[in-house]
Amino acid sequence: MALETAQHNELAARTYVNEVYDTVIKRNPHESEFHQAIKEILFSLVPVFAKHPKYMQAGILERIVEPERMITFRVPWVDDQGKVQVNRGFRVQFNSVLGPYKGGLRFHPSVNASIIKFLGFEQIFKNSLTGQPIGGGKGGSDFDPKGKSDGEIMRFTQSFMTELFKYIGPDTDVPAGDIGVGAREIGYMFGQYRRIRGGNEAGVLTGKGIGYGGSLTRTEATGYGTVYFVEEMLKSIGLSFEDSTVVISGSGNVSLYAIQKATQLGAKVLACSDSNGYVYDPDGIKFETVKQIKEVERKRISEYVKEHPNAEYHEGCEGIWTIPCDIALPCATQNEISEASAKLLVANGVKAVGEGANMPSTLEAIDVFLANKVLFGPAKAANAGGVAVSALEMAQNSMRYSWSFHEVDDKLHAIMKNIYRSSVQAAEEYGQPGNLLVGANIAGFTKVADAMLAQGII
Repeated sequence: MALETAQHNELAARTYVNEVYDTVIKRNPHESEFHQAIKEILFSLVPVFAKHPKYMQAGILERIVEPERMITFRVPWVDDQGKVQVNRGFRVQFNSVLGPYKGGLRFHPSVNASIIKFLGFEQIFKNSLTGQPIGGGKGGSDFDPKGKSDGEIMRFTQSFMTELFKYIGPDTDVPAGDIGVGAREIGYMFGQYRRIRGGNEAGVLTGKGIGYGGSLTRTEATGYGTVYFVEEMLKSIGLSFEDSTVVISGSGNVSLYAIQKATQLGAKVLACSDSNGYVYDPDGIKFETVKQIKEVERKRISEYVKEHPNAEYHEGCEGIWTIPCDIALPCATQNEISEASAKLLVANGVKAVGEGANMPSTLEAIDVFLANKVLFGPAKAANAGGVAVSALEMAQNSMRYSWSFHEVDDKLHAIMKNIYRSSVQAAEEYGQPGNLLVGANIAGFTKVADAMLAQGII
């Protein structure tokens, strides 16, 4: 009888998840990235609904897949030639049950409603995993900061904030940076917010400069956090970064500081990339060189070979995954590891994959990693260090106090360890030991779902 009941509950749960997923597809046609994020999370939750039918009865999924608010607006600005340009701005306020909406702003030509919604949906569970009191949101624009002057960047970001300010605040919605949005862009937006609102609400944005409310370690947080999470995974099979070979895609903020931390832990980082191509350095990628090229000079990664003649530059990004390595850290963008690339990594002996970017592996690639027993750290867990330290920045702003670099780094390290442990425990509890993808999804979801139950139908 108990077996029949369990089978009945699982069938009911699977039917429920399928119905919700089908509704999402119908309501959001042509939003492939959003569909992918929904599918990856929803179907891993079937055991949760089978064990706890109360979540189905309360319509938790129907509510959680629908944003509380989706804001779209135009962003007019004037370029250096005096010509008026118009871009599109977005902010999705997905779920605030745990606290103010929290999530970055992405400036990139690929940005559209689908990408913003997939990022915002993932952010709900990522933020939940950190243990911090923050809800899920995301935003951005199809504006491309590459090749723009400082004046153009300032005029665009001021126009962007002139509309966005209506919807954000320290206790409502706290944006941060993401792809294309660094300290420069945050600074301009913070200045415009202050100009419009008056006063100095430091907690309205995170990722600010240290001199005006920013947190030490915030710049390094996502890259460091990814490495800390992977470090915990490696310990589970008696390995470490020491003497391991690592391939890290990207050369932006996340990638740069993943390179630094992995190297500090004794690894040799063999390659990194940008949107044009990748560099392979058999002597190990030099952090200071990449930092100079990308953060100071704002040039292409191909410049690396001028300083290190033993290194090779290759056009195209996907080829980076042909390099044999022990550990792969995709830190560039969504869907950068295809099924074919995953199979190459496996064939070349990869032992662990940690997602430093948001959803960098396709669903098919993830299946390849899991089927071949590769340690897999999903983005919502491995990538959570940045938003965790953003929440710590909010706390410091509220207290009018600043912690030291080492204090914040210690807190970050502890948070990433806790995320790993909670993911492991959830996976074991629901019958999939070692599957951190399922574990992270369940651990992140149940905290949000319980809060939604407690607060009623809102």
